[in-house]
Amino acid sequence: MLEKTNLYNSEIFEDALVKKTLQEVYNSLEERGYNPVNQLVGYFISGDPGYISSYQDARGKISELDRSKVLITVLKDYLDK
Repeated sequence: MLEKTNLYNSEIFEDALVKKTLQEVYNSLEERGYNPVNQLVGYFISGDPGYISSYQDARGKISELDRSKVLITVLKDYLDK
């Protein structure tokens, strides 16, 4: 029996991971009473993880993402709508 090779676009998986992580971090910041948009913008502009609370490991989660890939994902999503 021949096995078929499936090709997947890894970009789709990366985008999904970025969106999921951003949503989780956003929710964590909101739960702690922060303005999530302001905190995330501060982090993305400065690169200082101090803008992100460690609550629910939000800081660890956002730090695992490449900031330029996050910007690309957000911009593509915005322009596609």
